[in-house]
Amino acid sequence: MVEIPRVQHLACVMDGNRRYAQQQGWQPWIGHKHGIQAANMVTQFCLDQQIPYLSLYLFSLENFKRTQTEQQFLFSLLVEHASAQLDELIAKGIRVRFIGDRDQFPASVRAACERVEQETANGQALQVQLLFCYGGQQEIVAAARNLAAQVAAGTLHADAIDAQLFARTLWTGTTPEPDLIIRTGGVQRISNFLLYQSAYSEYYFTNTLWPELKQEELQTIVEQFVARKRNFGQ
Repeated sequence: MVEIPRVQHLACVMDGNRRYAQQQGWQPWIGHKHGIQAANMVTQFCLDQQIPYLSLYLFSLENFKRTQTEQQFLFSLLVEHASAQLDELIAKGIRVRFIGDRDQFPASVRAACERVEQETANGQALQVQLLFCYGGQQEIVAAARNLAAQVAAGTLHADAIDAQLFARTLWTGTTPEPDLIIRTGGVQRISNFLLYQSAYSEYYFTNTLWPELKQEELQTIVEQFVARKRNFGQ
């Protein structure tokens, strides 16, 4: 019997929040607040479908180029949403991890991020990775520096470095590689997202803006993934 492929790790590049807001005649950063509903829907979908890992691209290191007004709105929204959803996350067995350059975490949100991670650490139903202050190239450089420092200190032999060790040294650690990466918003590029981890991921690009993503379309995307033949170079 042929085993039907199943999504173990779903990842999303949540693009289109600002364009959605502009279409409504709002300030562009207001779209992020409406994008929370889509994030909640995808999270519940993963719970319902027993998908154990979900990664959401929350804020990239490149996003620091945006205006201070938009940055402060995003950071305030993160703290507000984390506090409001904490009891529900615990009740549903959702573990939350923030993945990124922690040295770049704004002081205004660092405590909230740490609290959410600590309070949800025992969640077993779903692990949600929020890629925050994240960049794929920067993650690879950080891992290389980490390993180089160990070699220089004499605690690691260079010959011991292989793909598995390198992957474990990344910010994502032992999290499985994403099976399916969805990017909304009609843009077809990777945007520095999980560069090392996505070597064999399947991509799906949709013109739908992130706040407009519905469960029906998500279900269709996952069904199309299941229908694809993944041969991993064989």
